Amino acid sequence: MAITTVGLDADDTLWHNETIFRLTQDRFRALMADYAEPEFLDARLAEVERRNLALYGYGVKGFTLSLIETAMDVTRGEPPGRMIADILAAGREMLSHPVEPLPGVPEALHELSQHYRLILITKGDLLHQEQKLAASGLGELFVGVEIVSEKDADTYDRVFSRHGTGPQQAAMCGNSLRSDVLPALEAGAWAAHIPYHLTWAHEHAEPPAGHPRFAELKSIGEFPGWVRGLG
Repeated sequence: MAITTVGLDADDTLWHNETIFRLTQDRFRALMADYAEPEFLDARLAEVERRNLALYGYGVKGFTLSLIETAMDVTRGEPPGRMIADILAAGREMLSHPVEPLPGVPEALHELSQHYRLILITKGDLLHQEQKLAASGLGELFVGVEIVSEKDADTYDRVFSRHGTGPQQAAMCGNSLRSDVLPALEAGAWAAHIPYHLTWAHEHAEPPAGHPRFAELKSIGEFPGWVRGLG
């Protein structure tokens, strides 16, 4: 069955994202150095983030609120006023950080767009993701953009049916096994994993070894050829 539709993740698939979060977390460790050891601080922040996902969703704004909550907790509710101001400033800098497409992304997307419907499927803050897509210069290559609260099998079934001919004739590409690969396979689509050198702990999952519709690729430059081979 020929592939008609290709879904692509955004953060850490098309452009850098986790690197920016890690740099901000390094800045947070330095800011909190007088109050907590880095290992304890990282564990506490991860716990706060997991709990807050259901409230704030994914993205910089939720991350910034989690940083503030962690600072409040570690300082027993009495953080210096300047500390909160510094955290908010770090969050604003993340929101205004330049968008840098990963190597090979423009070329791969231009090639794919000649033969398939391209759909951007990403989690995160609606406004920020729209701003990043516009800044990337890649927006005109997509026939649809879906910024969702969570990626599960129902999401992929709905998106690929809305913008294409259903998940059975769709291929998904992303850096997260948990969000971009496993639920797409569950929906009946094909899925390629392209690892990024950093992965948020919340996105870790085991690869579906031996799955007939799954591929592990080294770079997005391999993705157009893999999709062509599915036909």
